[in-house]
Amino acid sequence: MKKIALPRLMTMRAALEDPDIFGSILPGETWAAWRVILIASQGEELTEAEREVFQALTGREREPTRPCREIWGVVGRRGGKTRAFAVAAAYFARLIDYEGAFAPGQRGRVPVMAASKEQAREAFNYLVGIFQEVPAFAEMLDGEPTAETIRLKNRVDIQVLTASYRTARGFTPVAAVADEIAFWWMEGAANPDTEVLRALRPGLATFGGPLFVLSSPYARKGELWKTYDKHYGERGDPRILVVQAPTLTMHPSETLAEEVDAAYSDDPASARAEWGAEFRKDVEAFVTVEAVRACTDTNITERPAVPGTRYFAFVDVSGGGADAMALAIAHREDKTAVLDAVREMPALTSPSAVVEAFAELLRSYGIREVRGDRYGKAWVQERFRDEQIGYVESEQSKSEIYGAWLPILNSGRCRLLSLPKLETQLISLERRTTRGTGRDVIDHPQKKGAHDDLANAVCGALVMASQRKLTTMDLLGDETETTAFNRAADFRRNYGFFPF
Repeated sequence: MKKIALPRLMTMRAALEDPDIFGSILPGETWAAWRVILIASQGEELTEAEREVFQALTGREREPTRPCREIWGVVGRRGGKTRAFAVAAAYFARLIDYEGAFAPGQRGRVPVMAASKEQAREAFNYLVGIFQEVPAFAEMLDGEPTAETIRLKNRVDIQVLTASYRTARGFTPVAAVADEIAFWWMEGAANPDTEVLRALRPGLATFGGPLFVLSSPYARKGELWKTYDKHYGERGDPRILVVQAPTLTMHPSETLAEEVDAAYSDDPASARAEWGAEFRKDVEAFVTVEAVRACTDTNITERPAVPGTRYFAFVDVSGGGADAMALAIAHREDKTAVLDAVREMPALTSPSAVVEAFAELLRSYGIREVRGDRYGKAWVQERFRDEQIGYVESEQSKSEIYGAWLPILNSGRCRLLSLPKLETQLISLERRTTRGTGRDVIDHPQKKGAHDDLANAVCGALVMASQRKLTTMDLLGDETETTAFNRAADFRRNYGFFPF
């Protein structure tokens, strides 16, 4: 589709300097740095004094000569980025001439996207304030704003949306705002930031509208890190502008300075990210999507039990709250650990009902012993014993299990099932350096809604299958009568019943 260039009703500089437009919204020295970035992002010339500020914030010698396609703000917490980018969104909703741009019945849209609608409403509330309190904007309102939409007479709607590749499709964006993108999380999506931006960009190209992305940084992964790593400074695309600045650089405040000092004293690593806008070096992605997909068997979601095969099972027990309870079954073929089946029971499901369902699946694979984590050992053992299934507490912690699984994955010595939720959890695992001890811990992201129940169960089962030593009788596909008797006797002593 051919891009349509639309005329501007006024420049960004003029709008920011006009007290009847944005002059009262980003006023004085407190907002000077943000005014420089907004002016430069639209290809407008800077003064020498402004250029020095621009160089310090972007690592570039000169401002762009054309409006930027994308503007990324890697800025510390409470650095004013949401308010500043709300001004930018209002500019593209109101101060671009859309006369004759839309087809009959078509409306343009400025989506304000975040991990949840509640999180996106801070930027949206700034926009509501602009359109209700600035006379030149208020006259464009087509009815009163609702909780999620500002409808304008120029056929542009500003709308709060959850960050989802599904909600990012099917409309014509004239600009878009992605809020706190480093902290987006969606169950069932391995890379939600990538998927949402991939869905948005083709629509933005129609009118050449910009993408505004703002976030405090987190780990060195995801779209925020990749864009910063590729485009910050002189080496980047001239039309993709990346700003990096600590909170107090963008929004100087004596009161805020005291809070920042206290944060650095309490937890320097966290403060450097939250307030200093530095990407955390103590949090890294554990595995890559490429490695996981290379070991995934496409379109296979479960493998039936094969007589004569020895299977291994691992269960992740719910710790309460939103945690689910998960079970995974695997076996070994030569040097490869093969995942056969997984089950996940939602949070708050009756423990007895969960164990009963799991036991039925275990018996179908000839399994009479399951290994699991150390949580709730007594009640777990009791309920599995009621089902004639032994429960053995894992000698390895969850983090140790993940560590043992990593070389199995990277060497291609495991086969996974094609389960999107499992892929999401595996790819989302993080390696964090603990404060004080300096020890590495592998776990799910510290974000609301993030879980690793399936990942823990699957990695536990695969590690069990992989670590098992093949015997001569295994290669023959059977075991001697004496071996079987001895194994059964040991099981009887441990659990009070025979495994068959």
